[in-house]
Amino acid sequence: MSSLYNTSSVLQLRSFNLTSENVFPAFLFATLSYMIILFCNLTLILTIVLNKSLHQPMHLILLNLPINDLMGSSAFFPQLLKEILTNSGMIHYSVCVAQAFFIHIYAAGTVFFLTAMAYDRYIAICYPLQYNTVMTNAHTMKIITLVWSACLCLIGILFILLLRLRHCRSEITHPYCDNANLVALVCEDTTINNIYGLFISAVSQVVANGMVLYTYLRVLMACFRSKQSDTKAKALQTCATHLVVFLLLECLGLFTIISYRLPNISPHLKRFMGVSTLIFPPTLNPIIYGLRTKEIREKVIYFFRAKLHSCQCSIS
Repeated sequence: MSSLYNTSSVLQLRSFNLTSENVFPAFLFATLSYMIILFCNLTLILTIVLNKSLHQPMHLILLNLPINDLMGSSAFFPQLLKEILTNSGMIHYSVCVAQAFFIHIYAAGTVFFLTAMAYDRYIAICYPLQYNTVMTNAHTMKIITLVWSACLCLIGILFILLLRLRHCRSEITHPYCDNANLVALVCEDTTINNIYGLFISAVSQVVANGMVLYTYLRVLMACFRSKQSDTKAKALQTCATHLVVFLLLECLGLFTIISYRLPNISPHLKRFMGVSTLIFPPTLNPIIYGLRTKEIREKVIYFFRAKLHSCQCSIS
């Protein structure tokens, strides 16, 4: 029976088929994208960690977003850069599974941490007098622990179900690995995998979208009832920006999930949308949620000004 299965440890990735003239521009673009993501997210992490004045519930929850973005980007870009340079189209099965696992943790973590941040803003704007009582450090750590635990549990079960099955195919139809592509390699019954995958996708989307829409709706109602025009304008601008970024992420993620079940969609469009979920959110999140925040922006500007001043002094 085991001879019927091709359990080769090497898989074939969908090659980019780049010409020799396009290799360098593609490598340069991917490298710059990764460097920008690293710089923006590490700057945000260090700014929050090194400034005790930012050790508040809102910023402590926010701190986990760049950590999560770095995990997703680092699972994707090194393999992408290697593939652009070598054009080998090969990846080891264990490496593919590891990449898929961390990419799915990143996807779930992004949605859940943005939901936690929306909850924090909801308490801050709708119940400002009770905020310090509700959002204590202990409560904040419980939220952070719950999000990471939920991600690890949900995605861990997904891959435990996958690894119990043997694969008999070796072609990955995307430029990176994910659960759907790995399940497509299996020639055994994948009904349980498909049901569980759809279940966690549906539950996470319903919970996340429901909470975000409810909290922002309540925030908007509170803003319109507020008599302080400055507070209302600031809150509306912040919530609108956050909501747009969240909806962009959701649209990219939902398209990627649905596209696997719609064979008529262009494979090039599938690959572009899939890669977009690993490039745009990690780039936009630290800017929209971090550097647009006044307290964080002031700390970042002060840090770079101090460094620039010290460099000028050392040169003179």
